[in-house]
Amino acid sequence: MADTFATRVLAWFDKNGRKHLPWQQNISAYGVWVSEIMLQQTQVTTVIPYYQRFMQRFPAIDSLASAPQDEVLHLWTGLGYYARARNLHKAAQQIVQQYGGQFPQTLEEVMALPGIGRSTAGAILSLACQQQHPILDGNVKRVLARYYAIDGWPGQKAVENQLWNLAGKNTPAKRCNHYTQAMMDLGAMVCTRSKPDCDMCPLQADCLAYAQGRQSEFPGKKPKAQKPQKSATMLVWLYQRQVYMEQRPASGIWGGLFGFPETEQSANLIGAQEWQTEALPEFRHTFSHFHLDITPQIRLLSAPPGNVIQGGSGRWFDIDDAIEVGLAAPTQKIINQLKHML
Repeated sequence: MADTFATRVLAWFDKNGRKHLPWQQNISAYGVWVSEIMLQQTQVTTVIPYYQRFMQRFPAIDSLASAPQDEVLHLWTGLGYYARARNLHKAAQQIVQQYGGQFPQTLEEVMALPGIGRSTAGAILSLACQQQHPILDGNVKRVLARYYAIDGWPGQKAVENQLWNLAGKNTPAKRCNHYTQAMMDLGAMVCTRSKPDCDMCPLQADCLAYAQGRQSEFPGKKPKAQKPQKSATMLVWLYQRQVYMEQRPASGIWGGLFGFPETEQSANLIGAQEWQTEALPEFRHTFSHFHLDITPQIRLLSAPPGNVIQGGSGRWFDIDDAIEVGLAAPTQKIINQLKHML
């Protein structure tokens, strides 16, 4: 059964699979690695321009490793899930230190790098090095869960182990790189979350979910939990068209990115004397695990600000210039609002 499964998937890939994505040209472990990290939680069409800009600026591992984190985060601005960029940067530095800038070649070594789990490691080594490793990203989980009618949410260890076992059994020794890409493509293009195109699927003949008319039931849904709500006031210190922003701590939400301070202590830092307060509309930013209601408060300074304390994390930025540091989406939204109102 495993042979027929892989054979059908590969035959479908030869006719219908994606073969012209940027990271599929002049294939390298580095390029595939960057693409796989960007594609976590993000669709291909969104990733392509980011990938192209990133690779143009950082064409090799050593150029990424030697870059300032601010520049790496700046090129990631808008993609979200910024821990991915921080881990990519850390991993590049680790590869330079431990492997002389050459991407490691064993599953264990790759999984030991920051931000790389078993599925991503398997995908990189399969796609770039043609090593036989199964993968289990969201697309593959969906295909396998439907084909075998695997009950339960894949986030549960027992269900995940079952899917890993099936993924391993079906991954062929030959053309494993094409098979890996084919499974990702099949989930993204045919066996989609809603309205799967079963008539175009090479596995339809013995897919249990299709036979039972239960495609929408697989994979099992994560038990719903109410997202907590949090709130934050962002202080937008403004003098003419200059805004003050601080770099956030390296870890945590928006780690390493620049943003507006959330405490009154910033007035002391920038030597603010007198100001008028104006409010921008409150808006909601939703993370994977909570909602954040943001109230931007503009503090219009009547005189030039004092000097920033030496060694502080704050800087002034001209909103009309290219701000070449990492910015979270809400920060960029507030800056765009300022441009329109000033």
